[in-house]
Amino acid sequence: MLYLIAVILIIGWLLGFFVFSAGGLIHILLVIAIIAILLRIIQGRNPV
Repeated sequence: MLYLIAVILIIGWLLGFFVFSAGGLIHILLVIAIIAILLRIIQGRNPV
């Protein structure tokens, strides 16, 4: 679930960065997505 959210946030960031140019909000989404992926890697659990 966390991995899915991270992927959605990355896709949203890419769309926003290249299409909409929404400013700082886009970069906040990217940071949240990266943190979510790192947490997933650190936890090392199988997807639920």
